[in-house]
Amino acid sequence: MPLWTCEQCGAQFPDSDAPPAACLICEDERQFVNWKGQTWITREELVNRHKVVWRDDLGISGIGVEPTYAIGQRAVLVPEADGCVMWDCIPLVTHEAVEHVRSLGGLKAIAVSHPHFYGSVADWSEAFGGIPIYLHGDDRDFVTRPHPAIVPWTGDGHRLSDDIVLVRAGGHFPGAAIMHWRAGANGRGALLTGDVAMVAADRRSLSFMYSYPNYIPQSATSVRRIARAVEPLAFDRIFGAWWGRNISENAKAAFEMSVRRYIAAISD
Repeated sequence: MPLWTCEQCGAQFPDSDAPPAACLICEDERQFVNWKGQTWITREELVNRHKVVWRDDLGISGIGVEPTYAIGQRAVLVPEADGCVMWDCIPLVTHEAVEHVRSLGGLKAIAVSHPHFYGSVADWSEAFGGIPIYLHGDDRDFVTRPHPAIVPWTGDGHRLSDDIVLVRAGGHFPGAAIMHWRAGANGRGALLTGDVAMVAADRRSLSFMYSYPNYIPQSATSVRRIARAVEPLAFDRIFGAWWGRNISENAKAAFEMSVRRYIAAISD
């Protein structure tokens, strides 16, 4: 039986003779059902129509799908001595991509910021022997393809190594997380935010939305909570969720300025 992927958001669903009746992620108010209606693609069709590409993105290896598919995010591979941690995920796995990741030291874990970027986490885990997939437990109801490798971590933080910690920031989703990479940016520290905090087009600031496609802003209370989660962390660089959406230096000051600017903009 085929595995089905939603063509609008890239979420993968369990194998079945027929596609699911609906995509719970797209029917949520943070996302949307395609204007053409709900459509699906099998894993085999996805492999035939698209490919996984990789390239450097501000000193870190990123992987994405071409032609652009679904939300269009890229994942990044955070290197450590015993293997890489994949931050966020894409909807496709190919043999060539797996071999490329092996050439970088392989994968030891996957961690995802929130449900819009779950993609094909189960396939990536299985390609590397069932490595753990760290998803915050507060978002468990949005897991579209349950898998035994999923680790539903809880609370406000979860350490993956001496240099990598997951931090629940909330906001976009109840369990929306960011990753702090202490060794990033040549030891100055890096923050990987997905779009929990969205790097803006100027690449000098960030913004915060409950729904990007439906233009629903975060509340001041939610943004202050994100700011409190980030405040103890030391970082000089921020990696966003799309190619090139990064802040290369002085990122902590940019983050703090962006919080102040955002709260001022939505306040009377």
